Order: sequence, then structure tokens, then C-alpha cells
Amino acid sequence: MTKKTSEENMRENKRESTSEFIASIAGVLVALLFIITFCLQAFAIPSGSMEHTMLVGDHVFVDRVLEAPRTDWIRPVVPYRQIQHGDVVVFLKPSEPGLHVVKRIIGIPGDRIRLRDGVVYRNGEALKEPYVIRNGSYSPYRDNFPSVSPTNAANVDAGWRWELSSHVVNGELAVPEGNYFAMGDNRDISLDSRYWGFVPRENIIGRPILIYWSFVTPPDEYLKTGFNERSAFIGQVVLHFFDLTRWRRMLDVVR
Repeated sequence: MTKKTSEENMRENKRESTSEFIASIAGVLVALLFIITFCLQAFAIPSGSMEHTMLVGDHVFVDRVLEAPRTDWIRPVVPYRQIQHGDVVVFLKPSEPGLHVVKRIIGIPGDRIRLRDGVVYRNGEALKEPYVIRNGSYSPYRDNFPSVSPTNAANVDAGWRWELSSHVVNGELAVPEGNYFAMGDNRDISLDSRYWGFVPRENIIGRPILIYWSFVTPPDEYLKTGFNERSAFIGQVVLHFFDLTRWRRMLDVVR
């Protein structure tokens, strides 16, 4: 039997090292693809309804697993948890299929909700909400929900105008089984469950957990360039990545 020379051994070891490296990189890519596909979803905050918790231009990772509907085949390895008061969630808006919305859960099944002069009462107790901001304005329907009729209120979904009264008991909104009542932190501008109703459990995508990038959204005039809005935004990112990125918000945990 012919012995391998040291040069042949070196070439063989190099091939093995290269193969191992490629295999390890492939393993990492497969794991990342699995996480991105099944566990996390990137989401950009499109409006100011959740300020100051989340700003327009915040880009967040949404955990799609922890609060997802239970799946029997993966239940043993996934630490599911029930949706709780105060959770910030991303969901599909009931009145506009396909539109993703982010709000905070105020009422869970069985809760009784009402507002008096803008203060939220849940099951008869006024909530302490340090995350809420208000602009000082007043709207009878918005701030005294649901005791004021939505008949003359603006921005109320037509279906909700008809349905709302069937859920009111003794001046309070009763949250039915399998549904949630959600509101924005920027309370006076948020179009939320007061305007379009409950969030069905199956509409909830997941919970934002981390701001991975935050970029100051350009003024509207930047988008009036003859290109579509997406192209204009990409152009702004290329030109102003460093000066319009909110560096202090990077890797902030969403609470």
C-alpha cells in the first residue's frame, strides 16, 4: 500500500475543511430561514398611533410563535402563553383584510370596558397607563365610549355602528369569547377597537419584541419625485442612512 505524501494529506484536509465550512454555513442559513419563516416576521410601523412606544419608521421583529394559536405537533417544544392585558400585538385588521395593524391589548375575553373623559375603566377600575399620550382634544364618542352613540362619530366602521350596541351591558362594552379589545398608545389619534370593533384571536399575528432599525420617515414632498413611494423611500435610505437612522432606538425591546 502506497503511503500518502504530506502534500496529499494537506490537500485532503483542506477539502474536508472546506466541506465542513460550507456545511456549517448551510446549516446556519437553513436555521435563519426557518426562524424568519416560522418564528419571526419583520414589520415596519406605518403610523403614529402607538407613539411613543413605537414611532413611524421603527422596524421591528414580531414573535409569531409565543402567542400564536396552539399547534399540537409543535406544542411540546414551544412555550405558548395566553395573550395578556398590556401586550402589544400585530394583527390583521378585521374591517380591512390583508392590512396589518399594531395596537395594545386593553380587554381580553370576559372584560367590561368603558371610557369616561378619556380614562379607560376595565371591570370598574380605572387603568394606570403610563405609556399613553394625549393631545388635549376632546371627542364625545372617542372619550366616553361606549355610552355615546357612534351615529354622528367620524371614522367609525359601518358594520361596527350596527354591532356595537349588541355588546353593551349596563353602559360597558363586554368583550366576547375569542376576541380582544385593542387601543393605540397615542390615544387621541388612534383608530382602534372603538372605531372598528374587536380583534378575533385568529387575526393576531404575534407580538413585536425588538426594534432592529429605526429610520426617520421622509416628509411627503420627498415622495413626489415621479417615482413610486417605495423607490423614493429606498433613495432616501441610500442618501440618508446615517443621519436619519435613530441610532438610540436600535435594539430597544418593545414593552
